[in-house]
Amino acid sequence: MKDTRTINTLNNLIETCKDGEYGFKASADHAVDPQIKSLFMTRAEDCRRAAAELQTIVMQQGGKPEDSGTATGAAHRGWVAVKGTLAGYTDLAMLEETERGEDAALARYRSALKDELPADIRSVVEAQMQGVQRNHDQIRALRDQHKAAAAH
Repeated sequence: MKDTRTINTLNNLIETCKDGEYGFKASADHAVDPQIKSLFMTRAEDCRRAAAELQTIVMQQGGKPEDSGTATGAAHRGWVAVKGTLAGYTDLAMLEETERGEDAALARYRSALKDELPADIRSVVEAQMQGVQRNHDQIRALRDQHKAAAAH
């Protein structure tokens, strides 16, 4: 019997990963600093791989995996574009927006880990959440560097 609750939880995380992939790609398109552009592209690929890993698990569980992001994610990407236009697409603005996206992703992973997940699936979700946390911390540190540089 398929575990609909686990499949739904994983599909929500797939949407989160897709949101991250699209958001990082959009931010990379607007970043000026080659290091930040490269970081965003690497993070987009990390998100794509995480989504693929979860899609495989959903199929193994007998479910139909999500293959797109959320409406909220689309709105966030739209906000990145609007804010970027208003702010002149500064790297600092892109770092702030991607950090906000990673905050949302962390919240979704924490919520997923409150669900009763089979141990093998829980370990995958925990490992992915650690990756999201690392991404978040790295982006926040870069944002702080850019804020400090802008203040001088």
